[in-house]
Amino acid sequence: MVAFGKYLQRKQIEEWRGYYINYKMMKKKVKQYAEQIRGGSQHPRHVLKDFSRMLDTQIEKTVLFMLEQQGLLSGRLSTLRETHDAVLEQPDIAKIVELRESYRDVGRDLLQLLVFVELNAIGLRKILKKFDKRFGYRFADYYVKTRANHPYSQLQQVFKHVGVGAVVGAISRNLHELQENEGSFYSIYDQPVLPLQDPVVEAIKTAVDKLTNSTSFLNFLAQHALIMQDDLQTPSEDTIDERTYHFNSLLLNLGNTFLYMVNTYIIVPTADDYSMSLGAAATVCGVVIGSMAVAQVFSSVYFSAWSNRSYFKPLVFSSIALFIGNLMYALAYDANSISLLLLGRLCCGLGSARAVNRRYISDCVPLRIRMQASAGFVSASALGMACGPALAGLLQIKFKIYKLTFNQSTLPGWVMAVAWLFYLVWLCISFKEPLRDTEEQEQERSNRNETTSMTDRVEEGIRKPLLITSGILPEDEEDCDESEESAEDSRRPANSFGDAYRLLTPSVKVQLLIYFMLKYAMEILLSESSVVTSYYFGWTTSSVAIFLACLGLTVLPINILVGSYISNMFEDRQILLTSEIIVFVGILFSFNLFVPYTVPQYVISGLVMFVAAEVLEGVNLSLLSRVMSSRLSKGTYNGGLLSTEAGTLARVVADATITLGGYLGRNHLLNATLLPSLVICIGSIVATCCTYNSLY
Repeated sequence: MVAFGKYLQRKQIEEWRGYYINYKMMKKKVKQYAEQIRGGSQHPRHVLKDFSRMLDTQIEKTVLFMLEQQGLLSGRLSTLRETHDAVLEQPDIAKIVELRESYRDVGRDLLQLLVFVELNAIGLRKILKKFDKRFGYRFADYYVKTRANHPYSQLQQVFKHVGVGAVVGAISRNLHELQENEGSFYSIYDQPVLPLQDPVVEAIKTAVDKLTNSTSFLNFLAQHALIMQDDLQTPSEDTIDERTYHFNSLLLNLGNTFLYMVNTYIIVPTADDYSMSLGAAATVCGVVIGSMAVAQVFSSVYFSAWSNRSYFKPLVFSSIALFIGNLMYALAYDANSISLLLLGRLCCGLGSARAVNRRYISDCVPLRIRMQASAGFVSASALGMACGPALAGLLQIKFKIYKLTFNQSTLPGWVMAVAWLFYLVWLCISFKEPLRDTEEQEQERSNRNETTSMTDRVEEGIRKPLLITSGILPEDEEDCDESEESAEDSRRPANSFGDAYRLLTPSVKVQLLIYFMLKYAMEILLSESSVVTSYYFGWTTSSVAIFLACLGLTVLPINILVGSYISNMFEDRQILLTSEIIVFVGILFSFNLFVPYTVPQYVISGLVMFVAAEVLEGVNLSLLSRVMSSRLSKGTYNGGLLSTEAGTLARVVADATITLGGYLGRNHLLNATLLPSLVICIGSIVATCCTYNSLY
């Protein structure tokens, strides 16, 4: 990782050099503050006041220059408008071509201005983090909140780029008018989403979206997938060649995601009946359902490592493993073997290629559509979760062919085996293995990345108060960009779980605990639903399937609500803590204590808990995608793998809890499994409160 000061110097436009924030000067000032406080010549309050004033001055310089440049661009657009009107009255092909090129020139200059704003925003963010890390003080929170919320805020100009939208709109509208649209009376306002737009306009929109860092529904879903990418990567620096991108391969990747989620949940409504038909207790359904998760704990690691070399071969192996696993699951009925049933589910878990699915999107999809692909990954998972139980509810038939039995217990296995067979054929015909770089190309890319990548690092270490007695870090331990770590070390991916764990800050560990908690609570609700509802309410398999399908169908609407509205009104950490409390309330009201247990109590409390957990999952993964170390965005032991392992372990423990709770009897199963959920939820709430100020 190259030093940001050097990176800023290389990226600066020579004529604008005096208007960038003086990052080098501010970094020296931070060092001077440390020496002054250490020597007792400066009071911490004076340091905060002086540093605030210096930041205000730097931001004011940058903002006023940005507004000046916006005015110049607006003036050029006004002049072009007069020429535009004259050309429309007397059309001339040569003048139209010249006018369109003039608009593109304005667009290119606007693009340079957006890069200028982005570099200054990154520099500001980095110097605030450097100050906080040096002194152990949450100054960044204070500074951003007090400046951003003020009616005369100049900081808003940096982070929200007020006024740029009008310039973008003028360029886009006029270029659209000058296109060959004979006989068309529509403008861009009549067609908000144009099928083809000028490349300059597309580049500007991409830069604006990146700079905005908004919480739209699409962006929210993309972060939900926890597919991490470099913080400073721009479309012009995207290392993925558009010509090698293969849309059908992306569809196959998403198809694998969808089918795997269907495969996971299609057996839930009938697992207890299947277990009893093989002579086991109904609560053994926990082991049957959880055995797939047990195997996934190990398969996620080797699939993540395998994806370093290939994507096609892991997907082929996944399809074959799932085909064989489902066959074993279906044949266990006629073999009257609970062991074969469990082996089938284990084999299915060994085919879990979700690590490959995430990695393919991260490495093989161009930056321009990576957000849409990430959102598609989450949507495919949610749709599979809903379709699995719904499909099980439709398979309520029974017949025999020769010695093979087809009923509600075995049909999920047969149907999924056929589905994976068709998928395997489609995969072999249509999937295109992305081209891998040679060693020379990889070295060239690595050298190029050293000068273009400046991903922010997550703060680590124990915070110390800003006092003279705080024991400020000595110079050899300072967070200096040039000496903190070598370029090779700063970009080297984690090589083991231990290495990855050491890169996690306390707040990230808390977020992984929250992820474990919500996955545990959701798995308890889903996996024991057939046993609980049949015991208390006498529900049939169809009723359980409808209930689970309805729960699954809430996923996308809830994400729309949170991504488009709630996350724009509240901070992520506020939503996080509120959702945890609602999950706690849902679990609490699910207990069967003093009054007869009723269907409304079970359905409403389960729905409240599930919906709150879905909101919590989206916000939690959104936070993780922003604060996790950049070293966890690449390699085998990446951030996606860590979150997958945390969620999978939660499912394993939850399913084991159900089976162990069965030894207490079905009348005590509900309370016995809800109690650990309640304890873990309380622990996560306490942990969140302790690290609340460090969550962004």
